[in-house]
Amino acid sequence: MANHKSAIKAHRQNAKRREKNRQERTRLRTALKSIRATLASGNASGARLELQKTVSVIDKMAGKGIIHNNTAGRYKSRLAKQLAKLSAPA
Repeated sequence: MANHKSAIKAHRQNAKRREKNRQERTRLRTALKSIRATLASGNASGARLELQKTVSVIDKMAGKGIIHNNTAGRYKSRLAKQLAKLSAPA
């Protein structure tokens, strides 16, 4: 355990930040599962709305540094690609 007053405070701050980041990551994963399920069901209009919400969550996580910018881009690209495939006329 830390001995100095500043180290004790830093430890306390790190614990708070770690918990907040964990909650945010969970929120992101839930949003990704939700849109993937919607895409799998074949509901294009529902998936379009879900994509907007999910992209917003992804951008917020990337902005806060919880996920890397390239990871955010990869998630968004893959989801948009799946939606385009679903929306394309057969």
